[in-house]
Amino acid sequence: MTTYTARAIPPTALAQLRAVDDAGRTCRPFTADEETAGNPLRCCLRLSRVGERIALVSYAPLRRWAAEHGAEPGAYDEQGPVFVHAEECGGPDPAPTAYPFDRPGALRTLRRYDARGRIVGGRLLEIPEAPTEGFDRAFAEAFADPEVALVHVRAVEYGCFHYEVRRTPGTSGAPDAP
Repeated sequence: MTTYTARAIPPTALAQLRAVDDAGRTCRPFTADEETAGNPLRCCLRLSRVGERIALVSYAPLRRWAAEHGAEPGAYDEQGPVFVHAEECGGPDPAPTAYPFDRPGALRTLRRYDARGRIVGGRLLEIPEAPTEGFDRAFAEAFADPEVALVHVRAVEYGCFHYEVRRTPGTSGAPDAP
């Protein structure tokens, strides 16, 4: 069981991205085949499968978080490619037992942001053989800093956004409730 909640792209944002993405491009769905299956889906936090309709869209997670919280990330706002289901899906497992995309040996960057949407630190994590414990320790370390409001987990290889974890409002270090 995970201690922190990995947050998928919210349904409202997904509906918008499936029409026009955060770079202003029209969504172009395709059917995953042997070559394109296995991509991390940010709508349900699992890997794509052969035969599924998916889309590669540009997503600006910090921009959307900042709009929701009245923050201004300035130059820290960035957008990048993410895979999503082309149509609405069931979303992530409501009671995950592991963190998404937690392949031992893979490298992840955990970027920490404050309530203004500014980077206040980060950490490189090589996913250990016990991935849940490694992520739990890294998130606990991040949220031990009272300035940290949220953490973005990104793949080092491509810099792609995987998911975010948020601090519960009004707490000094507790994770977002599952």
